[in-house]
Amino acid sequence: MRPMMVISDWKLLRWIWLVVLALSLPGLAASANDQPNVLLIVSDDQGYNDLGTLGNGILTPSLDRLCREGTRLTNFYVTWPACTPSRGSLLTGRYPQRTGVYDMIRNEAPDYGYEYSPAEYAVTFERIGGMDTREILLPEILKAGGYTNAIFGKWDLGSLRRFLPTTRGFDEFYGFVNTGIDYYTHKRYGVPSMYRNGKPTTEDEGTYCTYLFEREALRFLGEHAGVNRFFLYVPFNAPHNSSSLNPKIRTSVQAPARFKALYPPVKEETRRVDSYKYGGAAEVTTSEARRRDYRAAVTCMDEAIGKMLRLLEQRGVLDETIVIFFSDNGGSGGADNAPLRGRKGQTWEGGIRVPCVVRWPDGGIPAGAINDAFLSSLEVLPSLAEVTKSPLPDGVVLDGFNWWPALRGEAESPRREMFWKRKETAAARVGHWKWVEMGKGGGGLFDLSADIGESNDLSEERPDVLARVKARYANWLQEMEKAEPRGPFRDF
Repeated sequence: MRPMMVISDWKLLRWIWLVVLALSLPGLAASANDQPNVLLIVSDDQGYNDLGTLGNGILTPSLDRLCREGTRLTNFYVTWPACTPSRGSLLTGRYPQRTGVYDMIRNEAPDYGYEYSPAEYAVTFERIGGMDTREILLPEILKAGGYTNAIFGKWDLGSLRRFLPTTRGFDEFYGFVNTGIDYYTHKRYGVPSMYRNGKPTTEDEGTYCTYLFEREALRFLGEHAGVNRFFLYVPFNAPHNSSSLNPKIRTSVQAPARFKALYPPVKEETRRVDSYKYGGAAEVTTSEARRRDYRAAVTCMDEAIGKMLRLLEQRGVLDETIVIFFSDNGGSGGADNAPLRGRKGQTWEGGIRVPCVVRWPDGGIPAGAINDAFLSSLEVLPSLAEVTKSPLPDGVVLDGFNWWPALRGEAESPRREMFWKRKETAAARVGHWKWVEMGKGGGGLFDLSADIGESNDLSEERPDVLARVKARYANWLQEMEKAEPRGPFRDF
């Protein structure tokens, strides 16, 4: 086990790294023409099958365009079946167990209808927890490479000033800091939760949040596209369920009426129940209406994506811009994860395998291709660092690799295995074999090459394979336990 380094030493090393890289900026700027722009778009809880091009009836013309002009990844995983740890891994290139953010940064009491006062909420775990400041995030790496960085949307990695995006490499931030909000009031459990840069704001209360993230993204692109090399991260709230305390709203996804109108009308909007997940008797959204609202939220998000693509096209920089889209975890509520088993929160494929599309013609990414290489969100950071000529920090263990040869079809993906742990649930994929442990939710051994839906448990038929996969998981878990524990969690 490597020796524990005190926080002050880590801060010193980090400062030295950033200074050294900053001194090299003139040389990096000289090769700016070789540095692509980056537009990273992350949806929230979108189902594996929820792309219009797959034929399930959802309207996503902009994402369909990305599929036609880029490469769709069918074998792409995230590191955790829910929001916070998945986003932490994306921005660090590290498993959640290494960063310390291996669970949700949220309070449980409000899930059952409790409304905090602002003062009371300010000292809850949800407001004081965050990504360890010793972690070096993707925007810090790209900033050292000469990029201008912005994030508009869901942060979910801490709300204290030291955790906010503008202290972690982003030049601009407009969005919310927690795992969910009401789409219109922007409140979480009755408390305003939108921020502009380092301060809370209520300036846009009442406006649907997807419109706001679209507005800020288009403004930023208008200022920087064709002028500066940029990294724009747009983590939408859609189509995550609303975090309103109103049961009628909370049990569905909020969406503007004009997008709901694009889908067939439903027979009943709500129904009366004696009890529901978050409390007693209530009027809740019907499953039919929830499905329509979910789709409407996705289509609204898709429209925003289309506007970003068209602006980049008008500025003449679309083809030199890397556009990456994926969901932070599997779908839930009104989502469609077919043909995968399971959903958000589970280690079945439906919780961790997500839709992903990459467009970059100038980088040799094939148009209209379907790529089944075994890849993950852990690959995003090292891959972007490689092509943006942004040096990686010394002494940081990364769990991903450069994916560009695999995306271009030049080489096989070097990924051979991947592991997941969420409380009492676990999973391991080794080659085409997948072991799942879902506690009371079942589990087993599955051959993904023949059984993507995880319907045929081969544990008894192939005990040798089961033992080998579980052994690999045990080795991985041991490695994670030896890693320095960081972040707000200490009991994994």
